[in-house]
Amino acid sequence: MKAVVGLLVLILRVSLGLETLCDSRQDGAQCFGPLGGTVVLQLMDRALETQRYQLYKSSNKTTVILHVINNKIVHNGIKSRSSFNPSNGTFRVNNLSRTDSDEYHFEIRDNKVIIETRALRLTIQAPVSSARLASECLSQGEKTVSCSSGGGDSPQYSWTLDGRSLTDTELLSVNTETNSITLRQHVSGAVACSVRNNVSKVSEEEKISNCGFIFINCTSNGTQISKWVFAANNTLCIEPTTSSPTTIPDPSTAENWPIMAGVLSALVLLLVVGVAVVCAQRKKTSNQPTDEDEHELTYAVVKIKQRSGRQVQQRAEPEVEYGQVKFSERPRLAADPAGEECVYAKVRRGR
Repeated sequence: MKAVVGLLVLILRVSLGLETLCDSRQDGAQCFGPLGGTVVLQLMDRALETQRYQLYKSSNKTTVILHVINNKIVHNGIKSRSSFNPSNGTFRVNNLSRTDSDEYHFEIRDNKVIIETRALRLTIQAPVSSARLASECLSQGEKTVSCSSGGGDSPQYSWTLDGRSLTDTELLSVNTETNSITLRQHVSGAVACSVRNNVSKVSEEEKISNCGFIFINCTSNGTQISKWVFAANNTLCIEPTTSSPTTIPDPSTAENWPIMAGVLSALVLLLVVGVAVVCAQRKKTSNQPTDEDEHELTYAVVKIKQRSGRQVQQRAEPEVEYGQVKFSERPRLAADPAGEECVYAKVRRGR
């Protein structure tokens, strides 16, 4: 009992703010109003002072709901929750209840003569409060999606996939008793269920996948295989895997321009650094003195004379005086080759 009361309270809360408009200017109009909400009945274009208007329930003509004379409300049986606007001929009824569902008659009189009478049927419905989706994968990869609604009188269900109606190639079956559908193996996307009645509409959406199934179509051992299989357990039509060649990025592709620019910049930078190092090394080498610049060689002239008065049976070895060979230190600065001098030593033979 508490659950029923709670559901009714929820429906009433959802109904607040709901409003329907019904054109009852034609005989036999069917009007619907939300439970706990508002219905606006268009009874005429505008009220005339020369006419009288009366609205009552068909089940009891003595139960007058509205009586208007000379654009003035003479009687209003539900004054606390209704209002009449003679300028546009509308009758607004708020806080609708189940007892408001009935057949009504509307009479127009000129003086006391009835010039027109019309009937209308007003039905009060509880609005739909919510929609819930549940999906399940079947053994062959199909998907069952069911939809349920929270409350609401005479709910009607409709389905869409990615905002459009489902086609026969996508829809395997429809069960109106369980408000569910079965989708084929390849279907994936946003499935939405809409629940509506004459006074409200709600919808719910869910992303669905292919449940991990794949379709294989190949020849194995001379047998043609075409069916849906679960990818994780598939052992059919599996080809040996080969390593794919490395794809060289196309420089003309716009996405590779930043990479190519970075590589070129790095190459240019390395080239500049290399040239600078080579130039610095050459400069250092040119400023370093060589071994030939370290010392200057002073040459000596050696003269040999034979002694007089001696018989030499054999060719005598002359005595040689050696002059001192001097090396003069020179500054490390490069010297002018034209300015070099030779210093000669005199060698005298001793007596």
